[in-house]
Amino acid sequence: MRFLHTSDWHLGRRFHEADLIDAQRAFLTHLYDTAREKHVDAILVAGDIYDRAIPSLDAVRLFDSALTQLAELHIPIIMISGNHDSAHRLGVGASVLARAGVHLQTDPDTACTRPVLLDDDHGTIAVYGIPYLEPSLTHEDLDTDKSHQAVTAAAMDRIRADLAAYPPHTRSVVIAHAFVAGGEPSTSERDITVGGLDYVAAGTFHDIDYVALGHLHGAQDVNDRIHYSGSPLAYSFSEAHHTKTLTIVDMAADGTVALSHVPTPVPRPLARLKGTLKDLLTDPAHEPLTGSWLQVTLTDPALPYEPMAQLRRRFPHVLSLVPPSPGQLKQPGEHSTYTQRLQGRNDLDIACDFVTKVRGDAPTPAEHALLRQAVEHAQHTAHEETV
Repeated sequence: MRFLHTSDWHLGRRFHEADLIDAQRAFLTHLYDTAREKHVDAILVAGDIYDRAIPSLDAVRLFDSALTQLAELHIPIIMISGNHDSAHRLGVGASVLARAGVHLQTDPDTACTRPVLLDDDHGTIAVYGIPYLEPSLTHEDLDTDKSHQAVTAAAMDRIRADLAAYPPHTRSVVIAHAFVAGGEPSTSERDITVGGLDYVAAGTFHDIDYVALGHLHGAQDVNDRIHYSGSPLAYSFSEAHHTKTLTIVDMAADGTVALSHVPTPVPRPLARLKGTLKDLLTDPAHEPLTGSWLQVTLTDPALPYEPMAQLRRRFPHVLSLVPPSPGQLKQPGEHSTYTQRLQGRNDLDIACDFVTKVRGDAPTPAEHALLRQAVEHAQHTAHEETV
């Protein structure tokens, strides 16, 4: 059996000020072409189909056209909801779409006990989905503690109990959206620490032949049977070193898997530059980067006049400017913009920075814990309002 594993499409997302909808459309066409040319038997999509719970009209139209095109392959498409998706909205029409071979596994009550069954010359493969489980919203239904580890383990217990009812040697696949211990994150994944422990132990997925993961944007192996496909496009400059791919999974009769990777289209290469404004504008070594999306970090002792405008005369695709750090600036009246001060920081970092700026020293460990609790409560409230 041959699977195509992908995840984290984030339809509708922008890369700083750059609109990515055309790049996402090109990726989905590439996905279709790859599935057809590689004679794939099923497509596994491990969550974060959309970038937000209420997606833009352009994103919805793109998703609709992608499903229509992929359905022409007449192979099963099995997808789960991620932490960026609204499970309820994504799951609308799931029973009708299943008749066309598009299986939207967004409800943990059914996804963990009603696998999609696929057959090849060697028997049956049961494909289960674990849609993103927000611990504070799902731990009571799963009768467990309020942590990512606990709710995922409870879902896996249900899957193994259901799998035990099938004939011996039935092979198994689990699609999940989680931060599994051993994975390397980037800055473009939304924090999923709300409710407690953010990591899920790799051992939670024991006795499963292949685990198709989503959430982390870099393609990587947790072990020889647990794999992140990564996002098809870069969504932050921390992903500049990534090679974006689709994962082809060949499963043998005994359940062992062999993985190969197909690169995805790159709309524009990413690069990071660091130096003084004068050097960046004059050094001929930077000439090959004039066509790249750039993040530029300035090291001048004072903030130059209109640095972005000057940079874009040579580098028209500069998207991010990191000004000199406050300690470098000679003129205390010079300040970065609010957007620049937030660059690369999560909500907890911003709260801690505020305390440090106002009071003059960093929060104590006890204060840090209180700030984290407040941020988690706010994130939880915002998540409830969008699902």
